[in-house]
Amino acid sequence: MTDHVDIGGDARWTLVTGASSGIGLEIARAFARLGRPLVLSARRGERLEALAAELPVPVAVVPADLAVPGAAEGLVAAIEARGITLHTLVNNAGFGLRGRFGALPARDQAEMVAVNVTAPTILSRLVLPGLVARRDGGILNVASTVAYLPGPNMAAYYASKAYLLSLSEALYEEARPYGVVVTAVCPGATATEFSERADVGGTKRFTGNVMKPAAVARAAVAGHLAGRAVVIPGAANRAAVLGARLMPRWLSRKVAARLQG
Repeated sequence: MTDHVDIGGDARWTLVTGASSGIGLEIARAFARLGRPLVLSARRGERLEALAAELPVPVAVVPADLAVPGAAEGLVAAIEARGITLHTLVNNAGFGLRGRFGALPARDQAEMVAVNVTAPTILSRLVLPGLVARRDGGILNVASTVAYLPGPNMAAYYASKAYLLSLSEALYEEARPYGVVVTAVCPGATATEFSERADVGGTKRFTGNVMKPAAVARAAVAGHLAGRAVVIPGAANRAAVLGARLMPRWLSRKVAARLQG
């Protein structure tokens, strides 16, 4: 771990996973503008170091590959060993895979579930009791508008985001009496490296309304600070989610398949 400024104590430290690019990077910048000291984590440490150098706040860099068993526990242990008490946890790390469930490699799908589901679950479990005890702070989980749909051709990815949305809303109710806010942000198609890794750049979902990550980050942080349980950035995305919730399930399956085809 690299520490760019050594402070601890009562500082309102914010941990951002997947902070090396895209929405995570922009969320880190958004919290930095609020003066929050940051713990930045991702697989690519060199990118985290570059981001840390530009931020006007204390920064600790803790590289971690959350697909590896025990990585989430190790990340929290490394932060605690440095004397940092977390005020806010941002579970942003995640990736997608496109293809038929029975054709995609099982190991790749297991790693995706580890990053998208297991890691945020463990991190939330390890961080939340301290927030509740101090009656302050919160958790911001980056889900997706696809959490509201079944996902033929991206079945496990859609399911992972549905899990994260459900977990977030449940924890919102559990934590709210203690002054702790748990928020799920559900962006739609966003111009990040996700589309290239997931091989969805040419699909219908990524050829229409595509938001910039900075706009998603601003909406996410503002909604979280306002105490909202769910944030859906962009009017078009909110309309799409409303349509998905009103649509019969048999039809939503077909629509999602066409979007990912």
